Amino acid sequence: MARFFFIMALAMAFATSLAFATTSINEEQPTMAPSSDEVFSEDESSPVTGTSRFLAQYKPRATMTCDRFPRICRAKGSSGPDCCKKKCVNVMKDNLNCGQCGLRCRYGTTCCSGRCVNVMFDPQNCGGCKNRCKKGSFCSHGMCNYA
Repeated sequence: MARFFFIMALAMAFATSLAFATTSINEEQPTMAPSSDEVFSEDESSPVTGTSRFLAQYKPRATMTCDRFPRICRAKGSSGPDCCKKKCVNVMKDNLNCGQCGLRCRYGTTCCSGRCVNVMFDPQNCGGCKNRCKKGSFCSHGMCNYA
């Protein structure tokens, strides 16, 4: 059994050394000269640091945030029409930005129409937003006229 593990360890070492040999051959090929704003040191492209040369050269484009482009919050598929801390939110429904940016609803309350309400006992929002109890009835534990 020990012989089997020794052969497997030897095979894995051979495969690893073969993989490093092919990457060093590929790295020796000439590449395009970097532009003036792209300067890379040798230690950035070494496989020991965990960043390949390809990933070191990749510079992601700046993401569009609503603080710079407020119209993106009104686009189809956006999470909300309002911009709070570089994120699109709906201040009429968001528990972390209820009614205005940064106004959090306390534990046990929900944001309904821009106000923090307790849906367990509010007759205008009984059990959920805009779920009104009939006139003269009360809301208890999220149900109208629960006895």
